[in-house]
Amino acid sequence: MGSVEIAESLPLFYRAYMQIANFILNALNVLRKTQLEKFVELLVEAYKAGKKVLVMGAGRSGLVGRAFAMRLKHLGFDVYVLGDTIVSPVKQGDVVIAISGSGRTGLIVTAAEAAKSVGAKVVAITTFTDSPLAKIADIVVEVPGRTKVSQVEDYFARQILGLHEPLAPLGTLFEDTTMVFLDAVVAELMHRLGKSEEDLRRGHANIEV
Repeated sequence: MGSVEIAESLPLFYRAYMQIANFILNALNVLRKTQLEKFVELLVEAYKAGKKVLVMGAGRSGLVGRAFAMRLKHLGFDVYVLGDTIVSPVKQGDVVIAISGSGRTGLIVTAAEAAKSVGAKVVAITTFTDSPLAKIADIVVEVPGRTKVSQVEDYFARQILGLHEPLAPLGTLFEDTTMVFLDAVVAELMHRLGKSEEDLRRGHANIEV
């Protein structure tokens, strides 16, 4: 079945699929080069210095964070996810990556404050650069997306990025865009660290259920 047939038989599915895909493509025009470079360079430095990386996010943002953490593990990073049973203590110079579309998620903001208090470098991946999380962070990476905040604050996502209907509910666009953004960061890290797909494969779990 081709795209035309899908559009005819499942029009709402087709429209939602295209809206999400187009939004992610349009988001590339909004990402800021300086923010991205600082983020990638911080991770490269952490890898070379043997620093820990802690990834955190709540709900679906947390699932996106877990996927990114897994790839970092495959790359050889000493990486952990907030909320797991086994998490090493964060110390000065370690990197904490906090994912929150609104930048207001209480648990994540509190954890970021705790990380800052011990001298860790905090990266905020968020849509709102004036949010509490962004104000705490050392590096802010602005990833556009419709979030679970009011429609007034969704003006940016709706008008600038062409979102006019809630076909992707709640935080879907932020979460999907962040997932693609972080997967692209992995590709950049592979290049800068001289890692091949075979290197990642060797770092993959060999005992699974």
